[in-house]
Amino acid sequence: MHFRPSARLRPDQLIVVEDDEVTRLAIVTYFSANGFEVREAGGLAECMAHLRRRPTDLIFLDVRLPDGSGMELAREIRATSQAGIIFVTELNDTIDRIIAFELGGDDFVSKPVDLRELLARAHALLRRLRASADLARQTVTQFGTWLLDLTRRELLDGDGRPLHLTRGEFDLLAALVEADGRPLSRDYLAEVVSNRGSGEVNPRTVDTLIARLRHKLVTPQSSPSLPAIITVSGMGYRLGTCQPQPKRAPGHPPRGT
Repeated sequence: MHFRPSARLRPDQLIVVEDDEVTRLAIVTYFSANGFEVREAGGLAECMAHLRRRPTDLIFLDVRLPDGSGMELAREIRATSQAGIIFVTELNDTIDRIIAFELGGDDFVSKPVDLRELLARAHALLRRLRASADLARQTVTQFGTWLLDLTRRELLDGDGRPLHLTRGEFDLLAALVEADGRPLSRDYLAEVVSNRGSGEVNPRTVDTLIARLRHKLVTPQSSPSLPAIITVSGMGYRLGTCQPQPKRAPGHPPRGT
């Protein structure tokens, strides 16, 4: 699928951090004409001021700036933002490139800048970031105050702390979450857990796993009248917390705005 800025609900947000006015004007003018909403900064402080006022999708970052190093700015940005970072600089040494990537840069373009190449790289990076965010939305689900990450096989509490689950506990909880509140039979849950490599499983094993999960999912915010997992008489179990919903990518990346 080709990238089409006009198909988006809003233009892509770009900050150009460049102290050379001629270069900065050329980039700002070109990208504005190609559908981006562009803000410009002559140094580190101005860039951070922009980010505090409004998040951005993409940052073009020079390395040598009047009030500090763009490398250090990249480290600071990456600590608080998931925006894409493309270094646009006169530096072209292999060591500089390695350091740039280690500090959170996504791409590296040497000056003098070919604006068409820079635009193509920007589009490619934005596509990668959106694909990563889409994958995260598909595999990370929120229920109650919990986040269930199916890719990393992690359960995180509201403060982002992981809760240890055995393989069987995780597989059973994942099945209940994926059911979107529908009840699942004990026989079905036994089959799910068994098929995912948790050994010999029967309905009584499911009951034991459910009991352990209920205990682990109790938090100070839990409602005594609404357990995390509800017994459905004559059937099995269903999720008892609020309805599961897709969760936008959390701080562990997958990346986003």
